Amino acid sequence: MDNPKPRKNWLIISLQIMLVLAASGYLVFALTELATRPTSDVCKRVDVRIMDSSSAGFITREEIENILNKEKITLIGQPMEQINSEQVQKTLLKNAFIREATCYKSPNGCFNILIAQRLPLLRVMADNGDDYYIDALGKPMGPMGYSADLIVATGSISRNYAKNKLLLLGLFLRDNEFWNDQIEQAYVRTDGSVDLVPRVGSGLIHLGNLSEIDIKFRNLQALYEKVMPTIGWNKYAEINVEHTGQIICKRNKKE
Repeated sequence: MDNPKPRKNWLIISLQIMLVLAASGYLVFALTELATRPTSDVCKRVDVRIMDSSSAGFITREEIENILNKEKITLIGQPMEQINSEQVQKTLLKNAFIREATCYKSPNGCFNILIAQRLPLLRVMADNGDDYYIDALGKPMGPMGYSADLIVATGSISRNYAKNKLLLLGLFLRDNEFWNDQIEQAYVRTDGSVDLVPRVGSGLIHLGNLSEIDIKFRNLQALYEKVMPTIGWNKYAEINVEHTGQIICKRNKKE
């Protein structure tokens, strides 16, 4: 007599394959239907998410609204089918402080905007009339009416110097909370050496060139922590840390 067991197994396997194919077909149909049908009659809300919003940036939800309003792009109340996501994205990317913009629609009548910022490190206001911010790549960004509580670099600053030298100072200060709070201004002399204006005390800090700045700031921090609290913050008119092996201090004449 023929053994019915192989035939039974074959029937079970065939049934399983049919169920998988049916489920896959339904999934493809459901996703296609969701993508092609109108997500909602009108746009009910706009969800704006900004990456690194806690950092010193300029892009806020209000600024996103201002950018779109200037281009006469209205989202709330508009038919979702008539909103051009690509057009909104291109409009936002015209702003120098927006690095990436992703725009998409949700089935619940929500238009989503996801923003990645170009965060400025410091502001350059050079003797040659240049006025711009630089980002973490050393690329310039026009002020565009924005202002932020960032270190201002003045003096003899070319675009090449800002990208290849001043950037090092900006990156160091960004990653060091203590010194980022302490330094208010950087002045670049004609020979490329740098003076720093602190927020506390009257002593101008002569940093010299921007090599080995981690060692120079380490030496300076030792002075700040061990000496200055004892003798007072206005004791010196100038603090020179140009040479990594020593600190030279010039007394304030008023002291």
